[in-house]
Formats: sequence, structure tokens, C-alpha cells
Amino acid sequence: MRTAYSVDSVRAAERALMARVPDGALMQRAAAGLAVACGQLLGRVYGARVVLLVGSGDNGGDALFAGARLARRGAGVTAVLLAPDRVHGGGLAALLRAGGRVVDAPVGGGADGSAGADGSADGSVDADASADASADGSADADGSAGVSERALAALDGARLVVDGIVGIGGKGGLRAPAARLVRAAAASGALIVSVDLPSGVDADTGQVRGDAVRADATVTFGTYKPGLLVDPGREYAGAVRLVDIGLDGELGAHDAALEALQYADVERLLPVPGAESDKYRRGVVGVVAGSARYPGAAVLCVAGALRAGAGAVRYVGPAADAVVARFPEALVSAGPPAAAGRVQAWVAGPGLGDDDAFLRDAVAADVPVLIDADGLRLVDVSAVRGRDAPTLLTPHAGEAAALLGVSREEVEGARLASVRELAARYSATVLLKGSTTVVASPGGGAVRVNPTGTSWLATAGSGDVLSGLAGSLLAAGLGAGDAGAVGAFLHGLAGRLAAEGAPVGAQDVAEAVPLAWRDVRGA
Repeated sequence: MRTAYSVDSVRAAERALMARVPDGALMQRAAAGLAVACGQLLGRVYGARVVLLVGSGDNGGDALFAGARLARRGAGVTAVLLAPDRVHGGGLAALLRAGGRVVDAPVGGGADGSAGADGSADGSVDADASADASADGSADADGSAGVSERALAALDGARLVVDGIVGIGGKGGLRAPAARLVRAAAASGALIVSVDLPSGVDADTGQVRGDAVRADATVTFGTYKPGLLVDPGREYAGAVRLVDIGLDGELGAHDAALEALQYADVERLLPVPGAESDKYRRGVVGVVAGSARYPGAAVLCVAGALRAGAGAVRYVGPAADAVVARFPEALVSAGPPAAAGRVQAWVAGPGLGDDDAFLRDAVAADVPVLIDADGLRLVDVSAVRGRDAPTLLTPHAGEAAALLGVSREEVEGARLASVRELAARYSATVLLKGSTTVVASPGGGAVRVNPTGTSWLATAGSGDVLSGLAGSLLAAGLGAGDAGAVGAFLHGLAGRLAAEGAPVGAQDVAEAVPLAWRDVRGA
């Protein structure tokens, strides 16, 4: 299991560990790991030009100590100081002793005014603070306020730029001087490596509220931060490397904010039939989906359920002919769901249109229910909140926005807050689909984030396949959180295997689910 911890938990763990180790030991461990990662990215360190963008916090100190290590290996290292009067003294001295150069970023060498509105972070501002204020409160029309020409020139010819501007406590986007340097770094063609977290990304949420660093790689210390694993922050982080600095023993006293299943975790959760299994022991899933207008939704939902190992699929709805034509093994019924026969879980909603009669019947059943698509629009909130059996809601960002009464952009920019709010409001487990799929339980606890997937899954009917897949896992006996997380993992992996870098349809994804299953079990 890959876990991520909040900023408060990380800081508490660091304080506890620093009380037991020599002064500066944690920073030296972090700097050593950062230097190794930078050296591997460079390939040849000797003669390489490296530029450090250095703020006043510990991330700036990490960058300076790592730069000193690279300079001792023959790299030409220049540190661009965004706050020269607040730079980490030990790190700066180490760099100078190793032969590194220093350039002040602010015009005139004074403080550049890049601290956040609360004074806590170089180069960033709070969400409501001005993003274009320079040291004297003015800004050039091109947004280059307060940046010296020497600082910009230092980036010419650089092969690697290390972003040590803002630490994990930074809030809001980069201020104008830092943003100007970051844009110049991106234009230089150099590889960009962020220290712990890309500057401008919120460590706890992954939100980006203005200018931020888009790194090729991020070297993070001690544990993952939620913002590295959830979009939009995940997109800014590039490839993420975790450096062990000894926090594991201290973090055990804190609850993880985020979890990501790995292959071994999924393999342990996969329901595998035994010698005594029959179709009922394997799980029978009922599907209430499709309509005269959208028969394909029923077909795709049944496909996902069958490919995910359901012992049997009972289909209820007007698309029975289309379902049986594609899957003769499906058991079809004219309805209502209560009269369809024994099931261990229901999937309701894909392609229903405006008819909610069968949906209400399925929601009233005393078995786990997955509600998706039109079902999310039609379902009665009080009926969901009043259920005793588990409920799994699977909205995409637009559907989540409608359920919360906010804009789609708000949901996409704050995935963790949105999925937690939905789970609490509906007293249900919620799987929020998207570029980062996240699963939250109504009782709180760590949010599950899905590590698999591909942008090719953004195709019509893909969500219907996921609904059938996760519904099959519910019927097999997995809890709602596990069914959602494992279903998303297999669905994302099936999308990768089906696409292999090319466009795919939802049927291709369904057909690839057994491949994903075998890949997990054989890993």
C-alpha cells in the first residue's frame, strides 16, 4: 500500500525524529537522496550546468546541500536566491565551499517580497492575495517584477534546474518574481526537479491556484504527500521518487490521508472461486440499466460484470434483447428488480433515461447497491441515506458537481474535498471518476486514490463497464470501499492494456478486464 500523509502529520513526525537525531541529520539525508536523483537524471554530472532556485525554507536548504554535493562531483552549480536575507545559512556556506556560485534574484539584492501573505512560504501567496506584487508593490507589464537580469541569465545553458522555492506549507500560486524564473526555466529546455513538492501545488489537496512549477520529476522525503498523487498536482509533479529519511516509525502514530493500492494489495482482495464454489457463492449481480434510447449502456454494464467474475448476471430492463444477443449467459427479466430472483448486489443507473421506477426498487433492496449515471440524477437522497446495506456512488466530475451544487471546475480542482463531502452528505461510499479516481467512505478515514488508468479511458461507455465491474466485486462480498478501489484499479489497468497508446472503445476495455486480472495475479 502506498500511503500519503498530511502536512501536519509530516511536520509532527519530523519534529519527533529530529529530537532523537543529530542536528541537521534529516536535511542531510534529504539532500543526499536529492543529489543522487539529480545525478541519475543528468547521467554525467561532471561539467553539467545546474541551477538551484532557492527560497528561504527547508526546501531551499535541501537544494543548497544537494547542489554542494553535485558541485563536488564537478557540476557547475549556480544558486539563484529568491530571498537572500533569509536563505539557509548552512546550505549556502556548503555550496560556496564546494565551488558553487550565487546570484540574487531580486533587483538590487534585497528581499523580493515573495513570502506568502502569512509570511510562511517563499514565492507563494495565499489564494486571496495578489499574485503580481513585487518588493516595492509594483509589477512590470510582462510579469517580470523584481527579477534581476543576472538571475535570468543564469538559466541559459542549464541542463538541470532544481526547484527549491516553496516548501510543503506553501499556499496559493507563485508570486511574480518566482513565476518569471520558473517560466524562464521551462523555456530553457532544462530538466526541472522539484524538492519534496512542485512549488505552487498544495501539498494536502493537489490544488493549483495560480502559477506553479511543472516538474519533470519530484523527489519527496519521508512519505508521499497527497498533492503528489491527486490531480491537478499529480500532473505537475512528473515522475515521483520517495527518499527514505527515517520517518516511518514516527508516521505510524498518525492516520494516513491517502492510500493507493498496489498490485499485491489488489491480488489479496481479488475474489477467486474455490473447489466448492457455485454461481451463487461467486456472487450474482443484478443490473438495472439501459433504455430504448440507450440499450448499449445495459450491454456494457453487463459486460463489465461478467468479465469481473460474477457467478451470474441478472439483467432487468427494456434492453433485454440487446443484452441476450451479446451475452446469452445473462439472465434477463422484465422486472421489477424485486421479482427478478436472488442477487447479492445491484448496479443501477447507466442509460436509464428518466424512468426511476426500477431504480427505486433496487435502492430499496437490502443488498449492496452501486448507483451510477442517470441513477445519480434520479435517486432520492433520503433513500440513499436511509439504507442499511452498503451503497457505492460512482459520479464523474460533472455529476458530482450537480450533486454538490457547485461548478465542475470546483470539483476538478478540489477532488479530495469534493469526494469527502459527497460521502458525508449521502452517507455512502463515493468513487469520483476522472483523471485521478478517488474513493471515500462515509465514516472518513484515508481516501483511496487509483494509481492506474490512461487518458484513452475518456470514451463513451467506459463508466458503464466500470459500474458492472465494481458491482460484480460487491456481489462477490467485497466492501464498498474495496469494491470501488479494486474496480477502478482493474478498469484502469484494462484501459492501459487495451489501448497500448492508441484509441479504444468501451467494449475493448471490457474485453481486457481478464487480461488485467491475470496481470495482477501473475505480478
